[in-house]
Amino acid sequence: MASKDDIRKRINHLRTVTVQDSICSMSKDILTQLSSLSRFHYANTALLFWPLPGEVDLRGLIESSAKRIVLPVVVGDNLILREYSPEFMSIGKFGIHEPDERAREVAPEEIDFAVIPGVAFDRCGNRLGRGKGFYDKLLPALHCPKCGVAFSYQIFDDIPVDPWDIPMDVVVTESAVFQGNDIESIAI
Repeated sequence: MASKDDIRKRINHLRTVTVQDSICSMSKDILTQLSSLSRFHYANTALLFWPLPGEVDLRGLIESSAKRIVLPVVVGDNLILREYSPEFMSIGKFGIHEPDERAREVAPEEIDFAVIPGVAFDRCGNRLGRGKGFYDKLLPALHCPKCGVAFSYQIFDDIPVDPWDIPMDVVVTESAVFQGNDIESIAI
């Protein structure tokens, strides 16, 4: 069985060699499935992420959604949730676009649905540990349905899940949706 370090190296390699057109195509498939989820459809306030290169690209959904969109921002050691507004965006750490200090701060309890992209999950929807510091600050604060989104190359069946990993209510890939702990894929 491969170690988590081996899996991380493989994911990073796949991210590097995956061409932008392929990422764009996969992102469109994921966005189609994501926007058809009833939990997302009925949410008034949704937490999304501005994408890192090589991850699921949610920018189209962020920029076009009629919902109230919240983006996470790391300020020093603190994690702050801010309301998305095009005029209040700036370039933050690692070149990621994020709302600046002029954007309204949002309490975690105001979020109805959280979409967590660019994270590796097992088939039961458990996070496999990428970005632990950041996600461990964010996920426990959210008491709403959580949707993990990932490219299928980030789904691995043979990785032990740490007990502190946080289950997602649903995981969406470009080829299948995994509902809760149901390991049967639902083809879209």
